Amino acid sequence: MSVSESKRCARCQEVKPRGAFAANRSLRDGLQSYCRECVAEYHQQRQLAKGKNVRPRVAAPDGHKYCRRCEEIKPHSQWDRNSSASDGLSTRCKACRAVEGRAGHLKRTYGITEAERDGMISSQMGTCPICLSAPAVHVDHDHGTGKVRGVLCFNCNSALGKLRDDRGAMRRAIAYLEGNAWKPTLVASGVYQLPS
Repeated sequence: MSVSESKRCARCQEVKPRGAFAANRSLRDGLQSYCRECVAEYHQQRQLAKGKNVRPRVAAPDGHKYCRRCEEIKPHSQWDRNSSASDGLSTRCKACRAVEGRAGHLKRTYGITEAERDGMISSQMGTCPICLSAPAVHVDHDHGTGKVRGVLCFNCNSALGKLRDDRGAMRRAIAYLEGNAWKPTLVASGVYQLPS
């Protein structure tokens, strides 16, 4: 290893490749004085001295990373990219980020937790209360008030949304299905009256 490809750590005094050091533009060679391992160890010692909780370091083989949320070691392909992180990867694996994303969506959009949604689903016996055949998976809410009404299947939730929660349109749809197709009555030129 040539001198330009390596550097001696000021803390552990080991000669390591340049990749073992984080960037620091203020120094002449553009790298920090301590290697990444020494910086991590030093940081943990300082946190312990302050009485703060230090997460244990878990060694992972090359091409893998440890997820602190699910506590599993997974290959880099199961991680999202994060250009600001030292290793270029997210702090949580894709699966854990997806779980957190769904929980955050429920809280932000509907103001409910996953436990509350699951309670609604179990009170409906896991079935859509409209069609009574498909599993209940989509939270339904009143678009005017934002109040959650229940959990529906995709098709029934979509149908209510496409009818814009308009009860008149729903009544006309029921009448249509029963064979009572309505027809508008011409009142004046270009003006139609709908049956009530």
